[in-house]
Amino acid sequence: MVEQVGVRAVSQSQTASREPIPDLQSVELLKVHSGRHWAITGIFFILLFGALYLAASFVLPVVFALLFMLVLSPVVRFAKRRLHIWEPVTAGVLVFGTLIAILSAFYLTSGPLTQIASSAPTYIRAVNDEISHVRDRLARFADARETAREATGAPAPAAAAPENVVLNGPGLLDNAASVVPQVIASIGFALIFLFFLLSSGNLFYQKLIESMPTFSDKRKALAIAHEIERELSRYLLTITLINAGLGVAIGTAMWVAGLPMPAVFGVLAFVLNFIPYLGAIVGIGLVGVVGLADSGMLSGAILPAVLYLGVTSIEGQLITPVLVGRRLEMNAAAVFLAVAFWGWIWGVVGMFLAVPLMVGVKVFASYVDGLHPLANFLSAEKQDPPASESE
Repeated sequence: MVEQVGVRAVSQSQTASREPIPDLQSVELLKVHSGRHWAITGIFFILLFGALYLAASFVLPVVFALLFMLVLSPVVRFAKRRLHIWEPVTAGVLVFGTLIAILSAFYLTSGPLTQIASSAPTYIRAVNDEISHVRDRLARFADARETAREATGAPAPAAAAPENVVLNGPGLLDNAASVVPQVIASIGFALIFLFFLLSSGNLFYQKLIESMPTFSDKRKALAIAHEIERELSRYLLTITLINAGLGVAIGTAMWVAGLPMPAVFGVLAFVLNFIPYLGAIVGIGLVGVVGLADSGMLSGAILPAVLYLGVTSIEGQLITPVLVGRRLEMNAAAVFLAVAFWGWIWGVVGMFLAVPLMVGVKVFASYVDGLHPLANFLSAEKQDPPASESE
């Protein structure tokens, strides 16, 4: 019995001696390597976003052209396969149609927008008057408090110098005149680049596939590109139709409220609603200020603001979730964060691009194994990974 126990102990000691002992130096080197990896990744993203901020005048037209290319490429392929139309012809028609739509929008809204910009001093004066009224009420409250203090014999506090709050309106027309040439140049560059992208047919996808090293990577890259096409086309088409209906509803509501130029506010609602959350806030503030200036009373600003809030709430809580569908629903916190971030990087234009860029990132992350947590975070519900090639 003692011999069996001894043999068993010896065998266990030999087995334990054969197990690899971790090398402390190797563990420390692994920790250092992991720390360097995260540091390099952080530096890369800092440099990337810094470059995007500094090169915004060049990058923004390129991003717009790439987004429109992904949306319009199915139209070019359909015309080539079904109608046997040469790609440059279809690309020219699409780009020319886009240019006509942009010029028509500028022509239809330039007059009313110029009138609103020229009336900015009136709006600012109305806001200043309302601020003066509020300040007078606060002053009367302060006088009443001073009277109560004197009656009780309490010591007087240190007097502070009064501050005047005055809003001065910037030269909107002067600022617009300086920005318009740059906007025209950016639009022209984006449309020309879009024409070359569309007229090249499948060359973009061909070069994308050729850059991948393995066959499985080629299939995955092509699947990602086509999925981004479908999701972006579906999202932009659905949101554009929803915003068009919202613009009609807002214009009608502003006409009921008695605001001047209700059609202009409908167009502005159509444009602003492409910016989630912040667009509605800006629209509510704008109609409130115009209502205050038009009526001269605070009550005149409440009705347009309440109507605008009610219509946008119905659209955001009922209509959009039903028409967009669960697959395109986004995490509300992630959408707000994306709008704020890209607005910080690229200004107002970045706010318009935030959600389309987020759609593309979500589709890309759903196909990459290591980025599935990111895809789940960006989605409103749990995101299932795409089917594998064997499936």
